[in-house]
Amino acid sequence: MSTDAIVLLRNDHTEVRRLFKEFQKPSTTDARKGAIVDKVIELLTVHTYIENEVMYPEVRRLLPDLEDDILVIELSQMSPDDERFEAKTTVLIENVTHHMDEEEQEWFPKVRDGLGRKALQDLGEQLLAAKKKAPHTPQAPSALKKALDALVS
Repeated sequence: MSTDAIVLLRNDHTEVRRLFKEFQKPSTTDARKGAIVDKVIELLTVHTYIENEVMYPEVRRLLPDLEDDILVIELSQMSPDDERFEAKTTVLIENVTHHMDEEEQEWFPKVRDGLGRKALQDLGEQLLAAKKKAPHTPQAPSALKKALDALVS
């Protein structure tokens, strides 16, 4: 398995996109949709934590000239039969997809060019270590809540 930081973050994006597609299938039951949203919330919480605790600070430190070009709490407290569940999840999907697309198309290429292979592998090791201690629910420290809120706005 690659420890390249960008590869690791893209893998997270791929998993989240896969779950979004499954949620949007007409054949997906309400119970499965609830399980999907729970998993998405967990993945986004961990992903946001490692980005904010490791990736963004290290990239800012190593590439100071590179400009750093969720509803999650509400969804975590809702059940799939809540009348707003589907609409709120749709908004989450749109916001997170936009964030991932922007990151992958604009930010990742600049980071890869600026850091190089060895630095990205070292950073990837740090991301993997951070994943082990990352919170898995959004009822985490206020810094994480602020980071999640920033993704949505």
